[in-house]
Formats: sequence, structure tokens, C-alpha cells
Amino acid sequence: MKVLVLGAGVIGVTSAWYLAKAGHEVTLIDRHDAAGEETSFANGGQISVSHAQPWANPQVPAKLLRWLGREDAPLLFRLRADLHQWRWGLAFLRECTAARHRHNTRQLVTLGLYSRASLQALRAETGIEYDQLTCGILHFYTSERELGAAGRAARVMRELGCDIEMLDARRCVEIEPALKGVPLAGGSYSATDESGDAHKFTRALAALCAQRGVQLRAARIAALQAQGGRIAGVRLEHATDVLRADAYLVCLGSYSPLYLRPLGIRLAIYPLKGYSVTLPVADASRAYTVSLTDDEHKLVFSRLGERLRIAGTAELNGYNTALNEVRCRAILRRALELFPAAGDPARAQYWTGLRPATPSNVPYVGATRYANLYLNTGHGTLGWTHACGSGRAIADIVSGRRPEIDFAFTGLSAIRPMASAGGSATPARVRAR
Repeated sequence: MKVLVLGAGVIGVTSAWYLAKAGHEVTLIDRHDAAGEETSFANGGQISVSHAQPWANPQVPAKLLRWLGREDAPLLFRLRADLHQWRWGLAFLRECTAARHRHNTRQLVTLGLYSRASLQALRAETGIEYDQLTCGILHFYTSERELGAAGRAARVMRELGCDIEMLDARRCVEIEPALKGVPLAGGSYSATDESGDAHKFTRALAALCAQRGVQLRAARIAALQAQGGRIAGVRLEHATDVLRADAYLVCLGSYSPLYLRPLGIRLAIYPLKGYSVTLPVADASRAYTVSLTDDEHKLVFSRLGERLRIAGTAELNGYNTALNEVRCRAILRRALELFPAAGDPARAQYWTGLRPATPSNVPYVGATRYANLYLNTGHGTLGWTHACGSGRAIADIVSGRRPEIDFAFTGLSAIRPMASAGGSATPARVRAR
């Protein structure tokens, strides 16, 4: 079967890999001439299964009120005259109940465990290299209140199959000596989580895809054309031809709603702007190796070879991709406060990208009401964590097979050979007018 995959970020490329492995003829379409050039370019680097809790939780509404007006706030709603932003924000607040938070956490953990195992199998099969480290992820806390909340969250995650160990400050420093000078209350550690460079992975996997016959075409998509309940083709900008295939898979991240809205498909995805700072290692004796998370500042720290990556914060500001100097410098300031002299701030590289966020953090993976149109999008801050699992699962769905995991797949009942798997999640099903 001929499949067009729209978007060549980490989600699109992993989807193409598993589709090609399943025997399909695959073409990747992206507006860049290389893979992984947008959201996958400089993210936080964590494969964070055990800490993949949704942003929407019962504590967030009160925090949002405290963060109002702060330009360096971890989560910044920059209110606009944008109906889609307001709808997304209201839906986000509805996901902040304890029941919805637990349900959404279960979905993310289920997909995350499957995805991490799929990544490990892919790595063993191909020998792919991407500055990966299998040292686990350590969350550290400087507040007893935040540590207590982390302990309660860890109990829930353990019930869902994650290996989270609560630690005192001494044990945190034993695991990551670079934390020695930080006034720690304690932390939590997931030994089976990983880290690595998503951009390097995406580029390397794209090369492996090419060896399997996958083609990457650099072109801007103008529109998807529908006819009689099916997609008839993809029209490209500045081109006279229409690309046609047997099946079409949308992996366009934050831009997915813009292309699907004309088809009557409404996705609850809004761009969540994130930032990262990358520093060359200046003093290896002071630099961290274990991937770290600073929950109080919503920052993650990963060691990528001889580079230090610090990423995080979230800003709802439409499709604006301009670098905000205040937010960038706040990230750098926190990194230097925690790890002075570890990296070279004079050679800091700043980056920003748009994460495709759903209110629940649960992505759209599955079928639509168009018989040959599929989705793998809306992964928010967890695209790298969930890439291999969602790519493997969507390849099964496109091939007419039931995926191996009990996850709330989008529109799964629309696939005739299958029955519905799992309960519904938000978003559970794509609606068409």
C-alpha cells in the first residue's frame, strides 16, 4: 500500500519507519529539506515515561493565578483575540479535576511504557546512535511542599507500572554528584528512563528509512483534497501535480488543525511554545550526566555528549515563533544558579519551538471518519517520549491490525477489522461536521 506521511519530525519519521517495516511504500512530505528541523530540533532530550503526568492537574489553576503577569512564568497564557486559544484554555481547565488527571495519566503511562520498549528494540535492531544515556531521570526538589506532592504522585505512577523511588537529599547527590551544592529537600528517581538527542535520532532514523526505500520530498502542503468520504490527494504549493496514495497520515504537529479544519475535522490542539538553551560543557567535573528535572521551574536538563541541554517552560501565544529574550535568560540563569561553571554561557544557543498540545496531553493516534486518513499528532511535551510507540501503533492501524496496547486510540472503531480498545480519552474521537 502507498502511504503519504505528512510531516518529518520525530513523530512522522518514526511512523514512516514502522510503516516501511510493515511493507508499505512510504513517502514523507515536509517543508524542510531534512528531517527534524522544527519541534524535534532542540527539545529537552528526555524519554520521561515515569514522569509523564499531564500539565492539567488539580493544583495548576491556583498556580496559574500566581503566575499571571510574570514574563518568566513556567506556564504563560498570553491572551489573544483567538477563539481557538480560549476554547483550548477552557478545555484545559476541565481536565484539571482529579478524575480526569488520573485517567489521562494512565493513557500517557501506557503509551510511554510501550514506546520506551519500542525505542530500545529499535536501538538493538539498528545500532542507532543519538547521544543516548540510560542513566535514568532524577527529579529534584528544593521545597518540602513540592517534595510531598511528588511523593503522592509517585504512588499513583507506581500503581500504573512505573518504577519511581523517592529519595532523600543525600541519595540524590550520590546519583548525580553535580547536585552537591544545591539546597535539596529530596527527589524521585526513575532508573529505567532515558535521555538522548531527538534531532540526531530523527536524522539518523530518516537515513535508515531511506535505506528501506522511504522517500523524503521537500514541499509545502497547500491542502488535503477530499472526495466521497476519502482523501483523494495532497495538493502542494507552487506545484501543478497532486500527490495521491492509498492512505494519508497527518504528523504535522501544531499545524495539524490548520490543514484538517477545512475537512470538517476539529482537533483540540494548540501550539505550546517551549524554549531551550544549549551550552558546551566547560568543566566536566561540575556538569551533570544523569538527566534531571526541576519541577518547581518546569525545566529539564540533559547531557548530550559534550553539550548541556536545558529546556522547558510553556507559552500559549499562537503560532508566534520569535525568541523571547526574557524567558531564554531565565532558563540560563536557573541553570547557572544550579550548576555554576558547568557550561559556557558565552556560547549559549537559544531555541524555541511549538509543541502540539491537547488539553489532556493525550495525543491523537488513530483513524478518522475519512476512510484512508489517519492521525499521529498532538503529543505536546512528550513527542520524543512517545514517538516510537505511537509510530509503531499507527503502522498497525494503517495496516488494519489491532495495536498491542490498551490505549484510547482515536477513532479506532472506524477501522473495520478491529474493535475499540480502551476507554475514551480527551481527545477520544475526531468529530467531522
